[in-house]
Order: sequence, then structure tokens, then C-alpha cells
Amino acid sequence: MEKFKQLNLSEELLEAIQREGFDSPSEIQEKTIPLVLAGKDVIGSSATGSGKTLAFGAGIIDRVSAGAGIQALILTPTRELAEQVGQTISKFANKKRLRVCQVYGGVSMDPQIRAMRQADIVVGTPGRLLDHLKRRTLNLSRIKFLVLDEADRMLDMGFVRDVENIIKSCPSNKQTMLFTATLSQDIAYMAKKYMKNPVHIEAGDKVDPSKLYQIYYDVTHETKLSLLVHLLKQEKNGVVMVFCNTRRNTDKLTRNLGLAGLHAESLHGGHSQNRRSSVLQSFHTRNTLILVCTDVAARGLDIKDVSHIYNYDIPKTGEEYIHRIGRTARAGKNGIAISFVSTGDHSEFRQIVRRVDSNIEKQPLPQFEVLQMPSKSSNQDGGHNITHGNRNESQGRFGSHRRFGGNFRGSRSDRDHGKRRDSRTNRNRGPRAMGGRRFGNRR
Repeated sequence: MEKFKQLNLSEELLEAIQREGFDSPSEIQEKTIPLVLAGKDVIGSSATGSGKTLAFGAGIIDRVSAGAGIQALILTPTRELAEQVGQTISKFANKKRLRVCQVYGGVSMDPQIRAMRQADIVVGTPGRLLDHLKRRTLNLSRIKFLVLDEADRMLDMGFVRDVENIIKSCPSNKQTMLFTATLSQDIAYMAKKYMKNPVHIEAGDKVDPSKLYQIYYDVTHETKLSLLVHLLKQEKNGVVMVFCNTRRNTDKLTRNLGLAGLHAESLHGGHSQNRRSSVLQSFHTRNTLILVCTDVAARGLDIKDVSHIYNYDIPKTGEEYIHRIGRTARAGKNGIAISFVSTGDHSEFRQIVRRVDSNIEKQPLPQFEVLQMPSKSSNQDGGHNITHGNRNESQGRFGSHRRFGGNFRGSRSDRDHGKRRDSRTNRNRGPRAMGGRRFGNRR
């Protein structure tokens, strides 16, 4: 705790930090907290999970007065991130008796209105906050601190006008902090227009490149589902995130994995708040090990111990690819990012390779069974009457199989990358692979 004590934080906040199990500040915290306490505008570049919430939150907590109205406003792109940030700030602000209110769509406005009347700090999404401003149920006249968390994502999601209207509703002498994973032209424009001589901070990515293994498969659109099922069943994946580009693909893939005997949950912006909270709780408690999600829904979520990232749909930009793979190979653990490149993806994928400037190895296809989808007549309800099963089930509802791919042994170091499961376990998990690369935990 000595380094935290050197940051001139209050005793109440230091007690809360110690209670939450923090021993020393992260890089972004050590660089940001003194600037916030000194009243400087800040642009912070850091990865999800780097501790940026406490980085901007510590200074706010120590400079906000309880019961003096809303003095700090924190904007986030998604409801999940608003919840996450709000809960984190509340833990550290508890000793100082500060009230933190979370404001986002998908729930009734009335409880939010009542909560905001007592709030000192508000965390929310641009759309719902703007609704409150238009209804005059949100008063920002006393704002001292404005934080744009995941600012690049907010702009990508089309919140530019909403964010600008919210900024204009705050006092001009406020202190502004902007946190982003990427520095785009839009971010530079926003900073130049609304910030006063901001100090730019960069904190190292928590991903360890030496422990991140990036590969891709050339696979047809018709067989990539079968390849994913094969890899998920044959390997010790641990906690897995599978990315799709659309809500429709996310739901469809989740249903198909259930048909193949794999328990997965989907997460995207079309779900109700209760549904999304339930899915995240199941994933955090490891009742679910496979999360199929969109970029927007997953952005900002700090999920620990992700072993594999599957790019089932190739991301549209290099930045999105970086955000996705940045969720594995952290805290000294191994991680694997696997991309499925099918017809029509090659141009975008080449741009991604140039953007990330790292080695993404092409792998020959392992031998796997191509699962035949059941006919529409066997699933007239559109997939709603599906038994998803659990992690130990092997009985799927796909039809006949045909074998696809060839044997691939790879180099010795390649084979050492994963461990072959006991044959009995493999037989219990579904069609046995006749060969192929093993993508498990490294030895």
C-alpha cells in the first residue's frame, strides 16, 4: 500500500482500496491519479482490465462532497459497463458516504429520477442521460468532473451528437477525462474541441505478447460451424469468448452450439437488461464457459481468465481485432486467438494483419466431422424449443456427419502446445478427431 499512500489520497479511500485487496497501483493509476488531483484534463490510453476506473475514480471520490448535488458524470457506451463502473466506484466511495447512481436504458426512468435526486456521482449511457436532460430530470449545473470512458466505442456506436449535447450541458470550467483504447481522428477532434490542454497518458497493454498465440483457418462458410464445434469439444478451452458481427449471427450460433451439445449463452444489445445481467452472472460464476457475443455488448467488460478467443466472424477493423484478442493472455496466463477466414473475408483479414503488425499463423484444417443441420421442418419453432445441455453432454441434435479436413501433426513445439485428452473423455464429448492441432493450455 506504500505506493498508494504516496499518491496523497484520503485515509477513507486508502482503507477502501486496501479492503478491496489492492497492494499497489497499476501503471494507469499511478500516472492518472496525481493529474486528476491536480485538476488537469486527461486523455488516457489503456486496455480493458488495466484499472482505469480507479484511475479516474480515486481523484473524483476525494474531491466530491457528499450531499452537494451531482458533481461527477461518467459516460459509458453500454449498460453493462455503466453497471460495472458504477459498482466499482460505489465500493471505493462507500467510506466517504458518497451516493453513486447508474442511469441506462432498458429499465424504468422513475427509480433513476429518485436516485439522481440524492446522487453525488452519476454513471450512465449517453442515450438515457440525454432523455433525462430533455425531460429536465437531470441537473448538470454543478458538474465538476466529466469522464468519457471507452470514448472510441461511444463514437463508433454513433453517440457523437448525444455526447456533444451532454458536454454542452455541463459547466465550461469542469475537469474532463477521456479514456480510449485507440486514438482516432474523431477522438482527437473531440479532445481539441472540448478539453483544456489535456495531458496524454499511455499505459502498457496487459496482454503478454509472448503468451498470446494467434492463428487462423481458411474454412468455408458451410463448415466453420463444424470446425468450431470440433475445437470446443476436443480441447480444454476453459473460459471462451466467441465473437460474431451481428445480433442475428450471435443468436443463431448459440442455438446451433446447443444443438451440438455445447452449453453457450449469447450477449448482444438486443437483450433485455435482466437477460444480459443473468448471462454475465452465469459467465462470471463459470456456470457458463462459452459466451457468444458482439463487439458492442462485450466492450468494457472485464472478464478474467479467458483462455480462447474465437473470431467466428472476422471483425471489420484492426481496432476491433485488437479489442477482441486483448481479453486473453493476461496476468501471466497463456491465451489463444483463433480466426475463421471464409469466402469474402480475405481482404478485410489482410488489412487486419497489416494493422496489428504481428504474426498470425495459418493452420491446416484438422480432420473433423461436418455436422448436417436439421431440416426446417424438424424445428418449426425457429429454434426456441432447443435443449442446450451442459458442458458434459455429448448428445447433439444434428443429423448425419461427413468427415472433412486432413491430418496435421505440426512441429514438436506445435504438438506440445496442448495436451491430448484421455480417449474415454473424447468419446464422451462427441465425434472423435482423427488428428489435428490441439488448442489447449500450454505446458
